[in-house]
Amino acid sequence: MEHEQAKQRIAELSELLERYNHEYYVLDRPSVDDYTYDTLMHELADLEREFPDLLSPQSPTQRVGGTASNTFEKVSHAVQMQSLQDVFGFEQVGSFVTRIHEEFPEASFSVEPKIDGLSVSLEYRNGRFVLGSTRGDGFIGEDVTANLKTIRSIPLTLKESLPLLEVRGEVYMPRESFFRLVKQQEENDEQPFKNPRNAAAGSLRQKSAKITASRKLDIFIFNMQQCEGRTFSTHDETLQFLSDAGFRVIPGRKICTTTEEIIAAIQAIGDSRSSLPYDIDGVVIKTNGLDQRDAVGSTAKTPKWAIAYKFPPEEKETVLREIEVNVGRTGALTPVAVFDTILLAGTSVSRAVLHNQDFISEKDIRPGDTIVVRKAGDIIPEVLKSVRHADDSVPYRLPECCPVCGAKAVRDEEEAVLRCPNISCPAQLHKQLVHFASRDAMNIDGLGPAIITSLLDAALVKDAGDLYCLTREQLLTLEGFKDKSADNLLTSISASKTAPLDRVIYALGIRNIGAKSASLLCAHFGSLAAVEQASPEQIAEIEGFGEVMAQSVHTALHDPSVQALLDKLRQAGLTMPYEKPVTADDTAFSGKTVVLTGTLTMKRNDAKKLLEAAGSKVSGSVSKKTDFVVAGEDAGSKLTKAQELGVTVLSEQEMLSMLKA
Repeated sequence: MEHEQAKQRIAELSELLERYNHEYYVLDRPSVDDYTYDTLMHELADLEREFPDLLSPQSPTQRVGGTASNTFEKVSHAVQMQSLQDVFGFEQVGSFVTRIHEEFPEASFSVEPKIDGLSVSLEYRNGRFVLGSTRGDGFIGEDVTANLKTIRSIPLTLKESLPLLEVRGEVYMPRESFFRLVKQQEENDEQPFKNPRNAAAGSLRQKSAKITASRKLDIFIFNMQQCEGRTFSTHDETLQFLSDAGFRVIPGRKICTTTEEIIAAIQAIGDSRSSLPYDIDGVVIKTNGLDQRDAVGSTAKTPKWAIAYKFPPEEKETVLREIEVNVGRTGALTPVAVFDTILLAGTSVSRAVLHNQDFISEKDIRPGDTIVVRKAGDIIPEVLKSVRHADDSVPYRLPECCPVCGAKAVRDEEEAVLRCPNISCPAQLHKQLVHFASRDAMNIDGLGPAIITSLLDAALVKDAGDLYCLTREQLLTLEGFKDKSADNLLTSISASKTAPLDRVIYALGIRNIGAKSASLLCAHFGSLAAVEQASPEQIAEIEGFGEVMAQSVHTALHDPSVQALLDKLRQAGLTMPYEKPVTADDTAFSGKTVVLTGTLTMKRNDAKKLLEAAGSKVSGSVSKKTDFVVAGEDAGSKLTKAQELGVTVLSEQEMLSMLKA
């Protein structure tokens, strides 16, 4: 295809794909199936690879970037992103309306659901999305443009090209996405997010835009901050314009003129909470007239022309039937309250985590009690208190032995947690294997929780070492396996034999040791033998380590079961290579800002680790402060910008040569 033809086809595909995005994510009326959409997206990506100079930051293919910057750049808000004054009763709502009507008797009000999420600003210039930022302190936020692009309901190009448009919206995580994420975190024995709001905030500030994309965030636009090229008289007009322009604006809003109408609208929104697929924590009441807003003004922190009515948390009594004890990946014995089903915030609830023995004893919770339950953040059930004991009740104590394998439980004084010390405990084994195969650990593609369950049920594996003894014939006896899927899994397992030492250590699932801690450990000692020979005091000398982490490493690596597993892995052919990073003082990258772009032969994250170990800061965007751009194949706009700014451009081989120099 000729260059001009490619340019025209790319424009056609971009317009089509953005229209399909809008139909699917904003209007909820898709006009094409997933296969058609994916086919067009692949065609566009292929053309952009063939003609990299035609790649635009607004291309639909750029909604999921590679690696975002290590730190988010600061953004000054031209229009302050203020917070709202909270009110908790209808009397306060009436006082607000009276105050506005005293100055403007004919004033109307927009009554809108208050989405429980994270407030952001979206800035468009000449119809193109150029900057997205968090609220921060209202004056200065953080640049999260790359991550916001992963939200499909945010238009990258507007239907009407205005010189400047800034809108404010609320990023949130739908309940379905939240429950899926919490289940995944629990399966990995990770601390789950408490509610969708925290999950949305944590997901939007991920260093990798791909992780943000996987969290399935969404957004509602609720205010126009500034606009050039158009004028409006009311807030309702601005939202109608933004809806026509392609934004997903706040739903369920109503224009009211009296206190009685506003209260009725608040009650209607409150009644609808349980049927919504997302969380709301109140109702916002805004003066509709824009001139009236300007006249009423603001305090230093809050607008005087708007308030937020907050819903009280819903609490209900029920009867606690039993306390069930579950065993996690690290052996933690977690008590779970099982009670008569109640309806809270629109969903049926019958279970809630009781955390540990101290929590149970402090609240004196006993089986048979009448307890009070609520949803923390309207989403996670929690037991508030016991209001009445059954006549024959006795104080509850967690079992002294693991309920699954019978091993005597050990009290963890640091965390007030009882743990099963048996690393071969069946309850722990499934979760351990899921962790072992995970992306940041051994990265065994295709070895998910369901397949691990099948392997355990068939008694084909008893620990992670047995994975490397699996045969094609054994896999073909399991439901769902065919020749190709069996071969693919065996290939992936074999490939993991060359996983570097830090990944292997992380895969062992040592308590308190994450992927970063494992890297620091290996960088300090250089080999597994050196780590095994180190004392807790020597390990604690690592910057970023403490006594608890050091003791966890020492205890785990001297545990006979862990030593037996490591021996088994060695015998299976795991090489556990580790190349100690060069020191930052001796490289050309010390103190330099580096940007990686294009396709490298090594994994992007591995290149980033090498550069950071050499003392550089790896950024996701090119600016005048950038010292080097490392460009691989199919490098796009970042390479172009680097050339325009005169930034030194290196090939991957040149980067490696400089690191070794």
